[in-house]
This record gives sequence, structure tokens and C-alpha cells, in this order.
Amino acid sequence: MAKINRALLSVYNKEGIVPFARGLRAQGVELLSTGGTYSLLTQEGVAVREVSSYTGFPEILEGRVKTLHPVIYGGILAKREKAQHQQEMAKLGVAPIDLVVVNLYPFQQTVAKPSVTLSEALENIDIGGPTLLRAAAKNYKDVIVIVDSEDYPAILNEIAQGEITESKRLTLAKKAFYHTACYDKAIFSYLSGISEPSQEKFPKSLTTTYTRVQSLRYGENPHQEAAFYRGEEESGGWGDAKILWGKEMSYNNFLDADSALALVSEFETSAAVVVKHNNPCGVATAETCIVAFKNARATDPTSAFGGVVAVNRPITEELAEEITSTFMEVVVAPDVAPAALAIFQKKKNLRVITVSSPTKPSFDFRKIAGGLLVQDPNRHVLNDATQYRVVTHRAPTPEEVEALLFSWKVCKHVKSNAIILAHSGVTVGIGAGQMSRVDSVQIAMMKAQSPVTGTVMASDAFFPFRDGIDMAGKAGIRAIIQPGGSIRDAEVIDAANEHGMAMVFTNTRHFRH
Repeated sequence: MAKINRALLSVYNKEGIVPFARGLRAQGVELLSTGGTYSLLTQEGVAVREVSSYTGFPEILEGRVKTLHPVIYGGILAKREKAQHQQEMAKLGVAPIDLVVVNLYPFQQTVAKPSVTLSEALENIDIGGPTLLRAAAKNYKDVIVIVDSEDYPAILNEIAQGEITESKRLTLAKKAFYHTACYDKAIFSYLSGISEPSQEKFPKSLTTTYTRVQSLRYGENPHQEAAFYRGEEESGGWGDAKILWGKEMSYNNFLDADSALALVSEFETSAAVVVKHNNPCGVATAETCIVAFKNARATDPTSAFGGVVAVNRPITEELAEEITSTFMEVVVAPDVAPAALAIFQKKKNLRVITVSSPTKPSFDFRKIAGGLLVQDPNRHVLNDATQYRVVTHRAPTPEEVEALLFSWKVCKHVKSNAIILAHSGVTVGIGAGQMSRVDSVQIAMMKAQSPVTGTVMASDAFFPFRDGIDMAGKAGIRAIIQPGGSIRDAEVIDAANEHGMAMVFTNTRHFRH
């Protein structure tokens, strides 16, 4: 490996840069720098030369132009083994720059400020930094490029040993291109969000940037490999989750926990959700989460075994005792009391995770062969009786209204075809994922652990025939909430009237495929 004689250091994140610079100087490396990095190194007594002094050309346009100079880029881009390049450099007095250390101002932080203006955002777009990184990464066989402060110690040691392989240089170059790609993506996303009269809701092109957080033990099945990636522009949710106890999450754990978190976040009152195989098997609200959990588990205690539970309040010692009385794979909560965590730690196969409410992304994505499906997230919320239409002779009672609104929230998170039987604040039976809607009705009744008489029923889509209504009426179900819109709505309404049931139409479907 050729000796590192000269390095250019210009970083926004200055963590570790001073000891790294000192280490380079100890090995006789000449240092060039600009702006805040130059000031910091000078203050810390590290010998460093300002780029403007090195190029003989001052910074101009209020610092907009600092490093954009042939002396800098010639030194970075010149191929060391190419005679013509070396002759040109000697003729023009251009010296090689062997190491470039740059990281960029986090543009996301600038545009995240509520009061930021377009003018301010544009002023914070770095030009020289990405150009330095791309030049160094392009010429990685001759130039080392570093964007990550965590690489400083290892690279410093390898420089001293003269052992930086071409493979390692390529790895560093990839990180540099990834760094600039994320930066450009952030700029594009911000500018895409600025409304224009002719702008379409869905952009003509999409760019997504995700960073691998961890490899998972396997995917849905042991023969499938898997990993978890965090979105660069997403905050909250699983990217910021903390595992307080237990082994790392599996692929299926993440899917089930995400479903549980999404559903429990629908409720403002204390709530608990138990999920199994990506479907809720019990949901309840109550004055306390311990009562909510007991009621949710009671919906289907057999399915709850080995499931995922999510609550929307901090977990107390009492709640932890109740949860651990049933085998659970994962517990999700906004916080866990120390005494509660001590109880959980007695269960070696349990995972305990704290996570904030999920973020609300602009779009939902679903990968299919050869492309990507994109849609609005399902943000439909039914808050009161003014948002639905009573279509039967009998209107629902106030108690039935509460139960209908509750079951409608649950229905949104159950795989289609979805049927929910419920009282106010607690599910009684759930029928999910059936090809026939009447089968879902039958399964919901079959799964019920308590009498369904007096319950209400929610359906994620319209009833194509009256058979589901007849089955519900004979079982004593008193009220139904559904979207409506079938060509046989009149028959369905007649069936409800014959059974003395109340039925309301929401005009909104809740398919979840």
C-alpha cells in the first residue's frame, strides 16, 4: 500500500476527529481542512493547513465555494499508476491527496424544523462535501474515503500497519456512496413535499433508503434468511424500539408485534391487544390495562398462548404478573416499571420491548414481482354516530353504539374476510382470513368463549347475501356495522329487520389483505 502522505478532513459530525487527526499527524500525514473542522483542530493544537492556503484561492460566496478547486480534485482523482496523470500533476504542481474524511450536515434535521423555509433548506444543501466523497470513492484504489467516525480507530491502525486492502477500500467507498445517496434522497423527499398546482399525489419516481439494523435468525420459515432495515427518514416505531429483556426479535415476531402496536394505538383509553399469526385474537379497553388484558386474553385463551401482547400504558408489577401467567412470546409497551421488568426476566423465552406509537408514513408499500404497489395508509376513523347511516327500522341503543364503534376499530386490523363480535370495549369472537364471509361469521361464533347473545357484529366489507345476517340474528346478535354497497343491500336490510336487529352503513370498506 502506498504511503498516506496527505489527508483532507472536513466533517459535520466531529466525534472522534481530533484523536484521529492526532494519530495521522503522528504518522507524518499532512492535514488539510476547512471551516469548523479546521478551527477545532487548530484549537486542539493539531497542525493543520487551511484549504484556501493550500490552493492559493480564498473561500468565496460566503463559504459556498471552499474545496471546488483543481488542486484539490486533481490530487484526489489522479490515478497513481498512470504516467500521463503523474506528468500532468508534476507540471501543474498538484500533489496527491491520499485520504478524504468527510461527513455531511444532516439535511433532515434542518427541514424537520417546523418553521424552516425553502430558502433556508436550499442554503443547507452541501455541494462540496458530496463531490469530495464521490471523487474519493470513485478513485478508491488510490484514495481512502471515510464517512463513519466508527471507522477511525481501525483505519488508523491499518494505515500504521500498511495493510488496507483493496477490498477494504471498496467497502469504504460503498459506505461513501451510500452516505451521499441518503443525503440526496433527503433533499429529493423534501422538495417533493413542496406543493405545486400540477403535482400528482403519487410521484412519477420513488427512491427509498434503508439501513440494515440487524440480521434475523431466519424469515417466516427456517430455510429463509431475513434482516430488519430502518428507514433513513422515519422516526419512532421499531427503528427506535428497545429490547429490555429476551433474545432478539424474529421476522414473525416483528410482523405480529407491529400488528399489535398498530391496533392498540387506535385507542385513547387503556387497551390491550393479543395477536397470533398476524391477526388479533383478543382486544379490550378498560379503566386499567390489567383489566383490558384479562378481557382480551379471555376472548380466545387457546390462541393467546404463545402470542404477542401490546398495551398502550406503562406496565406495572401487577400487570406483569398477570401477563406472565400465560406463555407469551413478546410484550410491547410504551414503558415498563423496574419491578415489572424483574418479573419478566424470570421468563427466558419472553421478549419485552418498549416502543413509541407507530409513525404515520405518507404511503403504504407492498412488493410484488417486478414492481411495487403504493397506496394511502388506512387512516379511516369512526368517532361517533354522525359518521354512519342507520338503515334498519331500529336504531342502535347507546350501549350498542359504543360496541359498534369499538368493533369497527378492531375490524380494520383483522385480515379479510373479517368478522368481529363484541360488547362495548371487549371482543367476544373473531373470524379472520376466510374466503367466504359467512364462514367468518360462523368461525367468530365458534371461537366465542361466552354467549354471543346481545353482542354486536362488525364486517370489514358488505354482506353479498343475507345468510350471514340470518346466522347472526338466530344467534341473538343485536346490531351490525358494515360498509354497505352490495347489490343485495335491500335483502340484507330486510333480514336485519326481520330479526329485530339494528344495522348501520359506514360507506367505508376495511379490507386488509
